[in-house]
Amino acid sequence: MGGGGSGGGGAFSKRSPEQLRELVRKAEHQTTDAVFEANLAKFLGELLGAYNARDTEAVSERLEALKAALEKSIDGTLDYLFGGSVAKHTYVDGLSDVDSLLLIDDTSLERKSPQTAIARIEAIIKRQLGSKAAVSHGRMAITVEYPDGMVLQLLPAVRTDAGLIRVPSSRRDGWSSINPVTFQEALTRRNKECDGKLVPMIKLAKAINGQLPDAQRLSGYHLESLAIAAFRGYDGEKTTAAMLPAFFERARALVLSPIVDSTGQSVHVDEYLGPANSEARQAAGHLLGRLARRMRNATAAASMEQWQAMFEI
Repeated sequence: MGGGGSGGGGAFSKRSPEQLRELVRKAEHQTTDAVFEANLAKFLGELLGAYNARDTEAVSERLEALKAALEKSIDGTLDYLFGGSVAKHTYVDGLSDVDSLLLIDDTSLERKSPQTAIARIEAIIKRQLGSKAAVSHGRMAITVEYPDGMVLQLLPAVRTDAGLIRVPSSRRDGWSSINPVTFQEALTRRNKECDGKLVPMIKLAKAINGQLPDAQRLSGYHLESLAIAAFRGYDGEKTTAAMLPAFFERARALVLSPIVDSTGQSVHVDEYLGPANSEARQAAGHLLGRLARRMRNATAAASMEQWQAMFEI
């Protein structure tokens, strides 16, 4: 007899008050983490809104009209699916920013400045569109901005006497040695492996990169190449919130060595940083590592303010 009084406490009756408090704390943290993750995903999604919300049908129609106007001056085109800029960043600095590559039918341009090719394309588009759109250019590309806010970015390219394709360099006044066609194929393939999240992640990484002093920024091509390498065989969570810190962490080590162009060519897209383990590469590695830590710390603290600060929001 006397054995009855065990009550209905179940598993909780065997825990101390401190253990119960710890369970409550964990439950609260899980709730806080879920709310923060939802807010972070919403924030990053809003940053990418301009890219995601593009009217692809209107983009295609306008590209076709531009290509028709240029058909006598170009030898072919390569349209991209990744165009569109992040927030207030409208500069072109890599292939994932471009709407269409225009292959100009004039091999002699290889021996001239890219600005010659850019000026030629810009003049033709201005004549064609007149007051229907604002046409301007930067170091690499021509930008066409329509009254409804749509922005198209066109990258001129030339075929060399050897049959290679060259595009303007983002870091100097000359032609880049990157093969844009196979580079695009590599970027498209890796983006597909990452469920379409790689290119949006690159755009956000470029937005952060764009906040850095000029001397500390990596080139757009370099960022894209690092991303292709960093996410080879990636089996982590395929969201921009998870992939951004993963990118900066992996890039921290990758940047220490010259990265072979993802097209398989025996050239490098980051020659501006010098040889392996150069001071410039070590400085870049430290910076990328700091950015990764800032993201991890912001997430650990569930701080949207710290995340927003990285984009200067």
